[in-house]
Amino acid sequence: MTAVHRRAGSVTNRTQRRLISMSAQRMTLEQRTSFGMYGIARSLRLAAGLIALAIPLSGCGTGSLWDKFTAKDDTFNEEPADKLYNEGLYLMNQRKDNKAASKKFEEVDRQHPYSDWARKSLLMSAYSFYNSGDYDSCIGAATRYVTLHPGSPDAAYAQYLIAAAHYDQIPDISRDQGRTEKAIAALEEVIRKYPTSEYSNSAKAKLEGARDQLAGKEMDVGRYYMEKRDYTAAINRFKTVVTRYQTTRHVEEALARLTEGYMAIGIVGEAQTAAAVLGHNFPDSRWYKDAYNLVKSGGLEPSENKGSYISRAFKKMGLG
Repeated sequence: MTAVHRRAGSVTNRTQRRLISMSAQRMTLEQRTSFGMYGIARSLRLAAGLIALAIPLSGCGTGSLWDKFTAKDDTFNEEPADKLYNEGLYLMNQRKDNKAASKKFEEVDRQHPYSDWARKSLLMSAYSFYNSGDYDSCIGAATRYVTLHPGSPDAAYAQYLIAAAHYDQIPDISRDQGRTEKAIAALEEVIRKYPTSEYSNSAKAKLEGARDQLAGKEMDVGRYYMEKRDYTAAINRFKTVVTRYQTTRHVEEALARLTEGYMAIGIVGEAQTAAAVLGHNFPDSRWYKDAYNLVKSGGLEPSENKGSYISRAFKKMGLG
């Protein structure tokens, strides 16, 4: 090989090595650039994500949440018990606003639960509920009072409020008499537990009214069966009035209806007894005249069988 050829080959080799070196440097530079751009892009995406998260958080009320941490809590201001109690009395007696009054009394119990004012306020709350016609709330408050303070001098009044609230809800005789039965039970409780209280006589008067209502219901159903000529069913209703509600105004008619029913099914002995007891206890009653004439129409006379449930019912009550 000539010197020229050797020189040319040497140049060519140097040129190739330079090109390879430059290529390697360029690749390294591109990689660095690529990695650098990737890192920048990644940082930008992370920043954008944080901004995106921050936007809904700020919309969800972080400002108001911060305000809650920094603001002072003045939602509860305790007031003196006597002040709240007297405000309740004013609203009830002067303003005639029983609903607002009951809220004041309840506030006493909420803020001062173990004070004597709370005990008084509980009773006044029941009374204000009663005045506003909120009978269920009245019953609830008065029942709570009796439970918490059974030995209090005002327990009799609380029990009376329970009875009065039930009594005022007694429905017409055409409807279910569940309220009437509850009223009777509550009124009997007043009479039994507090016989010497000032509320006992009032409870007795209301008790008679409630019992009269139940008797009226029985009579109403009994008349219905009489019209249907279902005499046995009718007799059972009139029998209830005679045995359970002898002191009500319905007992005279019940005895006359028993006379009619027993005559209709041929049990004349009970018919005679019903007429005799009616005449003995209510001689001037127009119902006795009807019963007497009905027995006479069958060729019989009123005659009391002392062993009959009718006779025993009136003997038990001291009416026979």
